[in-house]
Amino acid sequence: MNTNIKQDLASLNIIGSQSTPTIVCDVDSGVMSMQGDSYPENSFEFFAEIITWVEDFLKQSPLPLRLDLHLIYMNTSSVKAMMDIFDMLEAAFTTDRQVSVRWYYDPANERVVELAEEFKEDCTFPFDIEPHD
Repeated sequence: MNTNIKQDLASLNIIGSQSTPTIVCDVDSGVMSMQGDSYPENSFEFFAEIITWVEDFLKQSPLPLRLDLHLIYMNTSSVKAMMDIFDMLEAAFTTDRQVSVRWYYDPANERVVELAEEFKEDCTFPFDIEPHD
């Protein structure tokens, strides 16, 4: 583990369900991945731990942070939570912090592409939208 990272910052693993994405936040690589659908009953509660992890990582780790997203569907409150995460990335980027997003999508799902493009419009940090197999 990187000795520059405070000991209270740990990797985070959330096993997905039918309505929540699988989330892996790896403190050693600086990669956070989300995969699946996101329509939890309480998005604020579900995303609170993830938002806190991103915030803590940006404060405590010198490593770049990359989000790898493989999201299929997001409800409105999940979109709001994702906007909060992207706002944190944007703020970090304006202070010369290395952050990036790779949003992978199913080419047959045009709605996800449109959503990713809407998010990208508001971001100045590197943000790639790529089809996956």
